[in-house]
Amino acid sequence: MVAQDNLSMNTAFQTKTIEQLTSGYRINNAGDDPAGLTVANQYRSNIAELTQGVLNANNGVSTLQIMDGGLSNISTMLDRLNTLATESASSTFTGDRNTLNTEFQSLTQEITRQAQNIQLNQGGTNNANLSVFIGGANQSSGPNAQVYIDLSGQAVDATSLGLANASVSGGGNQVVQTGGTGTAPDLNTAATILSSNESQAFTLNYSNSSGIASNLVITVKGSASGISVNDALGQINAQLSGLGVSASVNQSTGSLEFSGNGAFSINATAGPLTDGIFKNGSTVTADNQALYTATGTSPAASPAGETFSLVGANNQTVQISLGAGDTTATQTVQDINTQSQALGIAASVNSAGGIQLSSNNTFTVVETSAATGGAADDMFGGAVGNVAVTAPSANTSATGNALSSISAIQTAVQLLGQVQGKVGAGENTLQYAIDLANSQITNFSSAESNIRDADVATEAANLTKAQVLQQSSIAAMAQANSAPQALLKLLQ
Repeated sequence: MVAQDNLSMNTAFQTKTIEQLTSGYRINNAGDDPAGLTVANQYRSNIAELTQGVLNANNGVSTLQIMDGGLSNISTMLDRLNTLATESASSTFTGDRNTLNTEFQSLTQEITRQAQNIQLNQGGTNNANLSVFIGGANQSSGPNAQVYIDLSGQAVDATSLGLANASVSGGGNQVVQTGGTGTAPDLNTAATILSSNESQAFTLNYSNSSGIASNLVITVKGSASGISVNDALGQINAQLSGLGVSASVNQSTGSLEFSGNGAFSINATAGPLTDGIFKNGSTVTADNQALYTATGTSPAASPAGETFSLVGANNQTVQISLGAGDTTATQTVQDINTQSQALGIAASVNSAGGIQLSSNNTFTVVETSAATGGAADDMFGGAVGNVAVTAPSANTSATGNALSSISAIQTAVQLLGQVQGKVGAGENTLQYAIDLANSQITNFSSAESNIRDADVATEAANLTKAQVLQQSSIAAMAQANSAPQALLKLLQ
């Protein structure tokens, strides 16, 4: 019986050894090593997660590379826009600026189309905080298991780049001065202005990128001996930076002029200065007359009930409805801009405090119903029908819009560069994450192998040992079976 027990154990030992050698695993069932199996299974799960995570990261890199290619193409188009604007900004240009503007507008539309194509437009799927799940963290649901590429607010369509209203057609407005004493200085010939530490301030009224009527007080500070005209222009344009409006000197009249691709107005009352930018004591006003405009009044109380339609490029139509909350020019401007944004038609407060609809392209306004409160509450006086749209003024300068476009393009180049930087950084970050994941896959695989896989050399030796033991057990059992036969001979 002892020999039989040992034979059974040796047979089981040999069977286990053969099982490990033929499967390649040290652990073939949970009973082989329960604790080790738990650890090995965790490693195997990590390997599966990381393997798919590497594929996810590679797909993320591919997506970013597609965006990168599109951004590079948009950058090339910005270079062309800058070339066209620079060509139009020269007063010696003898060609047709409308021809330049046709290509310019076509390129801004193409920028928007390509931004939509790579989903980096406003509301695009890539204009968001993108996440790529890679894994490998202690807690897969934790933030360390994912790589984030934050592209939210990084749209590169023409509107987001500040080019929606850009133009290289003729445009620009001299400041209109009324009243006051003395004469306005000729800024073309003045050696210095604003001496004795004098300063002058005026207000720029405009609509910001969200369509909200805003204003900016611009202050030009002099010095004891006065400053040059170029210094004054530098101060003004530094404060105008990012608004799509620029200041320059009209080469014909020597007056200060402002140009921009969107609606704006200038208001000021000049102080009693001897050598200021404006005539002493004058009222200063200017509106951007380089646009197609329709002018209305600010509601006296409530324009509720007033509706009018706007028809823009490609016959796109939007029905504007004013409500009881539009009791001021600022509120009305915001309400209109919220509804008309897609048409390229913007509302703003003009220098007279009224409401002005403006666009670089011709448009149509049709009053369809008057305000219930009467003419005083109605933007267009309560008359149902077509509203007059004024064409750009012929008195605007030739280079003003182009100069403003150059400023807008420079800002757009900076904005695009920031987006390209984030996309490029995202590509590099994902590549580093891929390298770590591949390293983890290698190390997790090695750790799992140490626990789960059989040691072939050891098990081969064990197989030889098991075979010898089994053979000796069989031989010993045969001897054990023959021993009783010897005893029986004593009874014969």
